[in-house]
Amino acid sequence: MREYALDEDYLNISQRCRILGLPRSTFYYKPVPVSPGDLEIMAEIDKIYTESPSWGARTISHVLKRKGYKIGRKHTGTLMGKMGLQAICPKRNTSKPHPGHKIYPYLLRGVRVTHKNQVFSTDITYIRLKHGFVYLVAVMDWFSRYVLSWRLSTTLDSRFCCEALQDALAIAKPEVFNTDQGAQFTCEEFTGILKQADIQISMDGRGRALDNVFVERLWRTVKYDEVYLNEYESVYECRRRLGEYFRKYNERRPHKSLGYRTPAEVYHDVDTFQIAG
Repeated sequence: MREYALDEDYLNISQRCRILGLPRSTFYYKPVPVSPGDLEIMAEIDKIYTESPSWGARTISHVLKRKGYKIGRKHTGTLMGKMGLQAICPKRNTSKPHPGHKIYPYLLRGVRVTHKNQVFSTDITYIRLKHGFVYLVAVMDWFSRYVLSWRLSTTLDSRFCCEALQDALAIAKPEVFNTDQGAQFTCEEFTGILKQADIQISMDGRGRALDNVFVERLWRTVKYDEVYLNEYESVYECRRRLGEYFRKYNERRPHKSLGYRTPAEVYHDVDTFQIAG
């Protein structure tokens, strides 16, 4: 076996992860094995919950039984917990609140979004793989629906969310940044970045799925147009395919609400564009 000297040209783990766009925790993470049968059921749960996010474990377990799966409410609830899905309110709960973190008020109720970089928002969703799953975070400009940045992680830590935030702020600075009340977004590391940049912090009300409706619609689009049509063999393949998809979403997918222009066209040429309606 060829040996490599640990000299100044050697890429350490942090550098490799940075090049790949993955948090260092992804390298060290040792996933708890999930049985192939449970992975199949989790894929079905993801589809059901994406279509009907107000359904809890009891209702979803009945739907699964109709599809031929032998599963009870408790097992369904356990799998939903692994996926980060909350059964008691119509809001994805991939990020749970931390009792010691400050919660900021929701600033966007009744606010008319009229220009780019007025409001950015973010959220986390579950993405299935052939032999496991990862979590996806994305940052979107509300006015144009343009996806400024995104990151994958095998764990629900805050690092990949902070990295996505810093990637977005390297492109532009919004007036308001909106998140849910999850621990990843209420931690001092995340809110500190926003406060240092003098950006107003807004957080969804508890159980109010429509407070971050544009990102919720993005997840539905990503899953039906890309994720559900493919079986990713690895995190690397997932990252590559999602990268291709987000480029298509930004640059080639027209939106009816944008007058059938693409998010990239609106974001980069906003002065000559008026959103229909």
